[in-house]
Amino acid sequence: QVQLVESGGGLVQAGGSLRLSCAASGRTLSVNGMGWFRQAPGKEREFVASISWSSGYTYYADSVKGRFTISRDNAKNMMYLQMNSLKTEDTAVYYCASKTRPVASDNREHYDYWGQGTQVTVSS
Repeated sequence: QVQLVESGGGLVQAGGSLRLSCAASGRTLSVNGMGWFRQAPGKEREFVASISWSSGYTYYADSVKGRFTISRDNAKNMMYLQMNSLKTEDTAVYYCASKTRPVASDNREHYDYWGQGTQVTVSS
């Protein structure tokens, strides 16, 4: 199993920045890729960004492209999400997730392990 713990959420004004972190432990050698998802109240959990653990290839949802940057530190088993130019519509609980198979990274059904989530609130 892989254990994931998110941190870095909080309250920020629109236009501000936050950096989320995700610490992975356990069977991290089995990880093929990792991703960030978010879920706003009353909405389904949606894809935000993903990164290949080996190549570092990244992929973003159109809604965050150009504002968010996903990165990883393999040596530390850490993943990050730098969020800039935040908007009120970015308010959600953000989850990190990992997958063991080389399948499409924007489908939440393809992820095997999930963190508990961290709240991000953007005020106007």
